[in-house]
Amino acid sequence: MPKKKPEQVSTSQVPKAFYVRASLAITFFALILLFYPGYSFYTSLFSYQRDMFLSGERRTKEYQVLYVPYVKPQIATPSLTAISVYLIDLKTATPLYEKNQHMRLFPASTTKVITALTAMDKFTFDDVLVTKRVVNDGQLMDLVLGEKMTFENVLYGLLVHSGNDAAYMIADSYPGGDNAFIKAMNAKAAALKMRNSHFDNPAGLDSAALYSSAFDLSLAARELLKNHELARIVSIKSITVSDVDYTHFHYLMNVNQLLGKIPGIGGLKTGKTDLAGENLITLYKKNGHEFLIVLLKSEDRFADTQALVEWIGQNVNYATL
Repeated sequence: MPKKKPEQVSTSQVPKAFYVRASLAITFFALILLFYPGYSFYTSLFSYQRDMFLSGERRTKEYQVLYVPYVKPQIATPSLTAISVYLIDLKTATPLYEKNQHMRLFPASTTKVITALTAMDKFTFDDVLVTKRVVNDGQLMDLVLGEKMTFENVLYGLLVHSGNDAAYMIADSYPGGDNAFIKAMNAKAAALKMRNSHFDNPAGLDSAALYSSAFDLSLAARELLKNHELARIVSIKSITVSDVDYTHFHYLMNVNQLLGKIPGIGGLKTGKTDLAGENLITLYKKNGHEFLIVLLKSEDRFADTQALVEWIGQNVNYATL
């Protein structure tokens, strides 16, 4: 007998459910290619969010482990002479030790943190500033009248040596002069939400109209540390700078005695006057963590800071989330 030809199935005989399942399957795999949240190179070629795949730094930040600092219970309070203290974990801005942190006190030369931040909004490192007045009050880098110096070198005098003449050189070179610079300083402080601060001179000389708090100065210090160049400058122990004509050379020594003495101290800013007492803002690093210590009206700022550094090592832990 002749073999029967196999029957041909017409498309009309295929169940509609087959087309529905096939459409759903195609849609499913298409969506995987477009939105798959994995790390395959090939899926990244089709992914809707290509930048998420291609940016390793972005992935790292998004999925990094979070460490939360805490102070051990029943800890001993450090013995400090400072009237006002504010100590935080820098990355999380978590307060670890507080004492009269919002009290308004004389900031002395810690004012120069705001002076530097204000100046950075207007000048570039290569700008040339001119000494327009001779300043004889307090700590000086010994600028000469008419001396021309790059803004970068003036910053060394301001932040490393804490030169009052450097502060006035910046203020006098600002568009509009000293008065305009003071207004800009207070505008900068307001922008940083330094609500217990007011400035009436760029150097930090004692005045009834010049005040700040440990909390406010921590805000200014955190802002300074965001700028890698300023962060580098405040960590320098000593440096020699010159004017643009290499006529006048200035040896600048950091006032912070803890630099190079205690491992992990990265400097920041000192301050001292008769009314202010001894002030110190300190960046401290330990075991991959960073801390910011602000002391105002201390009798011995370096001993107080060293005591807090030891207190951190004994009493601060981190919980992993």
